[in-house]
Amino acid sequence: MDSTIIDFVLLPLMIFFARIIDVSLGTLRIVMIAKGQKRIAPILGFFEVLIWLIAIGRIMQNLDNWICYIAYAGGYATGNYVGMLIEEKLAVGIVQLQIITVNDSGQLINALKVAGYGITHHNALGGASGNLVNVIYSVVLRTDVSKVVTIIEEYNPNAFYSIGDVRSVNKGLSTTIVDKYRWWRVGK
Repeated sequence: MDSTIIDFVLLPLMIFFARIIDVSLGTLRIVMIAKGQKRIAPILGFFEVLIWLIAIGRIMQNLDNWICYIAYAGGYATGNYVGMLIEEKLAVGIVQLQIITVNDSGQLINALKVAGYGITHHNALGGASGNLVNVIYSVVLRTDVSKVVTIIEEYNPNAFYSIGDVRSVNKGLSTTIVDKYRWWRVGK
């Protein structure tokens, strides 16, 4: 094979794809660290650095090939995007929803319970208005967030809600959530 094709096409493509893989692994590793995954994060880190070393080694062997630099930077940028997409699709972990309603929240509370979500709720005073509001808390799997949001929008479309990551839980989750949650928690 012609060395020009290897140097200016195949080598930059190899570097580009290696960077996509190692940066995507790095993104997932950071997520696993944030989730407290003490066994998975180091394994991802091992492969992330191994691939990075291979890519940077090829760059150092071809310092006069500016196309390799472009491939390296392009792979890094693309790897960030791909890593975020993978993390979004995996939807690892659990989140806490805090829902604040001005309207009566009885139907929303019942709909969440019927759908199998545990909730805690109380009355409170709204910030700026000082009006009585209802506050509902629920801890759910990240994969279920869109289902819960659909229920909120159906029963109380003007509700304010926020979603926050939860690193770990102690007690009180429904058996269904605990069973689903257990598969990725094994790494702790």
